[in-house]
Amino acid sequence: MSSSTIEAEAVTDRELEDRFHPIFDRIAEGALGRERDRRLPFDEVGLLRDARFGALRVPVEFGGFGASVRQLFGLLIDLAAAESSLPQALRVHWSFVEDQRLAAPTVHRERWLRAAAEGTLVGNAITEPGVGAADRYQTTLRRGDDGTWVLDGVKYYSTGSLYADHILVAADRDGERVSVLVDADAPGVTQTDDWDGFGQRLTASGTTTFSGVVVPEDRILGPGYGAPGRTYATSYLQLVQLAVLAGIARRAETDTAEWVRARTRTFTHAAADLPRHDPLVQQVIGKLSAAAYGARATVLAVADELDRLLDAGGEDPELLDRAEAAAARAQSVVIGLVLDATAQLFEVGGASITSSELGLDRHWRNARTISAHNPLIYKQQSVGAYVLNGDPLPYAWSAGQRQSVRDADAPA
Repeated sequence: MSSSTIEAEAVTDRELEDRFHPIFDRIAEGALGRERDRRLPFDEVGLLRDARFGALRVPVEFGGFGASVRQLFGLLIDLAAAESSLPQALRVHWSFVEDQRLAAPTVHRERWLRAAAEGTLVGNAITEPGVGAADRYQTTLRRGDDGTWVLDGVKYYSTGSLYADHILVAADRDGERVSVLVDADAPGVTQTDDWDGFGQRLTASGTTTFSGVVVPEDRILGPGYGAPGRTYATSYLQLVQLAVLAGIARRAETDTAEWVRARTRTFTHAAADLPRHDPLVQQVIGKLSAAAYGARATVLAVADELDRLLDAGGEDPELLDRAEAAAARAQSVVIGLVLDATAQLFEVGGASITSSELGLDRHWRNARTISAHNPLIYKQQSVGAYVLNGDPLPYAWSAGQRQSVRDADAPA
C-alpha cells in the first residue's frame, strides 16, 4: 500500500491488516523473552513508529490513515495479542490525537496532527503518588521570575512516556486544572522505570519528575483530564484497557492450544489417549476461545458507540452517556470473561503447564493487573445508580487522598 493511497482516501480493513499484522507478528516473536528478562520494547515501539501506527486516527488531509474508532480498536486488540504492554503504553497518545481531531481549526492543531502522522508519539504524566489529585494536582504550572511558565511536580504511572516524544502532563495552575505538553527530553524531565506491578511489566509506567521545566505558551492545551462534565475521553481510555484484555485472551487461547496439540502425556483416568482428543480439555479450550471472541465483540461494540459519538462532534450529551455507560458495562463483561479464562487454562495439563519457561502465567498476571485500573466495583455501582435512579455517570476518575483524610492527618 503506497502513501499516496493512504492520503487519497480512508484506509480499508484489509490495507491496515496487510500493513500492521506482519509487524505484530515480529513483535509477538520476542514477547515471552521480553517478559522473562523485563526488557522494555524500545525496538518494537520503533517498528510501530516507523510504520506510523500512531497516525491511525489522524485525518487523511493531515497525512494520516483516517481510520475509524472500530478499526483502531480492532488493531489494538491484535497488537495486545502480540505484546499486551504496548497498547496500554500508547493509550494517551490516542486520546491526544482525538482531542486534536475534535479541536477548532488552528495552526497548532494542524501542527500536532501532522506530527502524529509522521510518527510522533505522546505519553502521559497524569496520576500522582500519595496525596494525588482527588481534588487538585500537586504538580504546578506557575510563572517564573522571567515571566515564563515553569512546571514542577512528581507523577507516577507515567505509562508509555519512556517510549514517547512528548509527555502530556496534568497540572494545577492557580487552582485550575491544566494540561501541558512537554518534550520527553526537555531539561528538568527525569523518567524512572520503577513500575513494580506483577503484570503489564513493560508498559514503562514509572515515575516522572519535573523540576523547573520551561513550558512555552503554545504548549498549554486547556483543562485536560479530570475537568468536570461529560467527556468522550473516559470511555475511550477505558476501552483501550479492555482491548488489551481482549488481546490477552486471544494470545492465551493460541498459546494454550499449541501446548495441548504437542502434548502426549495424560492421566490414567482421562477420556482419551491424547489430551487434544480429551473432551474435558476441549471444553477448556472452547471456553478460552469463547472468552476471546466475546471480549473482542464487546470491545468493538463500544467502539461503534464511540464512532457515532465522535462522528457527531463528540459533544452530544445523549451519545456521551451512551458511550460512557457502554464502556462501564463492557468492563464488567470483559474482565469477568478474561480473568476466568486465563485462570482456568491451567486445567488442560498437570504441573508441567506451570513451567516458567512456558510463561502461561503471564496472561493471568497481565489481565489481573490491567483489570485493576478504574476498579470494577465502582464502575458497577455507577451503572447501577444510573439505571435505578438516573444518577449522573461519574466520567473522569482521579486517585489520591480525599480532603477529609488529609484534614484528619493534619496536626492539631
